Amino acid sequence: MIDWNLAVATATRLVRPGPEVTRDEARAVVAELRRHAEASQEHVRGFTRLGTDAGHDTPVLVVDRPGWVKANVAGFRELLRPLLEKMQRRRGSSPGGVVLGTVGGKVTGVELGMLLSFLASRVLGQYETFAPASRELPAGDGGGRLLLVAPNIVHVERELDVEPHDFRLWVCLHEETHRTQFSAVPWLRDHLQGEIQAFLAETDVDPAAFLERLREAAQSLVGGRPEGEADDTGHSLVELVQTPAQRAILGRLTAVMSLLEGHADYVMDGVGPDVVPTVAEIREKFQQRRAKGASRLDTALRKLLGLDAKLRQYRDGERFVRAVVDQVGMDGFNRVWTSPNTLPTKAEIAKPADWIARVHRTAES
Repeated sequence: MIDWNLAVATATRLVRPGPEVTRDEARAVVAELRRHAEASQEHVRGFTRLGTDAGHDTPVLVVDRPGWVKANVAGFRELLRPLLEKMQRRRGSSPGGVVLGTVGGKVTGVELGMLLSFLASRVLGQYETFAPASRELPAGDGGGRLLLVAPNIVHVERELDVEPHDFRLWVCLHEETHRTQFSAVPWLRDHLQGEIQAFLAETDVDPAAFLERLREAAQSLVGGRPEGEADDTGHSLVELVQTPAQRAILGRLTAVMSLLEGHADYVMDGVGPDVVPTVAEIREKFQQRRAKGASRLDTALRKLLGLDAKLRQYRDGERFVRAVVDQVGMDGFNRVWTSPNTLPTKAEIAKPADWIARVHRTAES
C-alpha cells in the first residue's frame, strides 16, 4: 500500500534546507540541546511531582529534518501496520489488485514523502511514544524516544528574535514533560496504543478513497487547489475513517491528547520563570506566531491533516490543567494519572469542574 523507502527518499529530497549555520555553530546547538534535555528532567519532575528514574532509558536524539522524517516513517509504519494489512487484503482480492498495489504503493510513497517534507520543517520537538528501535534510531525499553529537531529550533528562535539559550531550554521543558508523563505513568502507553489500535480495527475504508484523500493533501503542496477556491468542505484524513464506534474512541483520544499537550504547555510556562529569564517574551511572541495565521497552503494542509485540532488541544488542555491545579493543587491534579478511569473525558476538558467533582468525589466517598 505504501512504499516506505520511497516516502523517506522523497521527503529527504524535497525538504527545505535548514537555516545557515557553521559546523561549529551546529555542534554547539546540538550539545546545548542535549544539556537542556538532561537539565529539564529535574525541573519537570520537581514541578509536576512525577518522579521516576524510568525516563533515563529513553534516548534523546537531536536530529536534522531528514532524521525526523526517518524516525516518523518508522513510527507510522509500525502503528499503521494493522490498517494497511487489512487494506492490502481487501485490494488483493480484487481483479488486478496485486499490480495496482505495487503501482499504488509507489504513488502513495511519493505523496506521503511530500507531506512529510512539509511537516519536517515545522516540528520543534517530539516524544515518539511507539518508536521501534533501530541501529540508527535507538529507543527505550518498550519503545519511546525524545526527538529535538535542531534546525527548526534555530529557525524559530531567529524568526521570533528571542534569546537562543532560553528558547532552547523552553522547548526542551515541553518535550521533557511528555517523556515524564509516559515514564511516570506506566499504563499510559499501553492504554493509548490500545485505543489507537481499536480505532484502526474499526476502520473499513475503501483503499481508493484513502489514497485519494492523501492525494488531495499532496496536491495542495504543489498548488493543486486553484487560488481563491473555497475549502470549507474539506475534511481531515482522520475524519475519513469514522464509524460510530470510532467517533467514541476518537473522543477519548482527543481528550487524552488535549490533557498531555495542555499539561506540557502548563509545565513549560510554570517552570519557565525560575529557569528561563525571558519566558514571558518567548511565550508572547510564540503565541503571536501561532495566532498570526499561516499561508493559504498551510491552512489547507493543517485542516486536511487535522493539525488545526492539535492547536486547539494545546489551548483547551492548558486551560483544563490550570483550572484543576488552581482548585485542588498539583497533587489533586495528579489523580488524573491514577488509571484510565480518572482521565478526563472530552466534555470534562471543556468543564474542569465536572472532572473535579467526579474524581475527587469518588476518591473521598
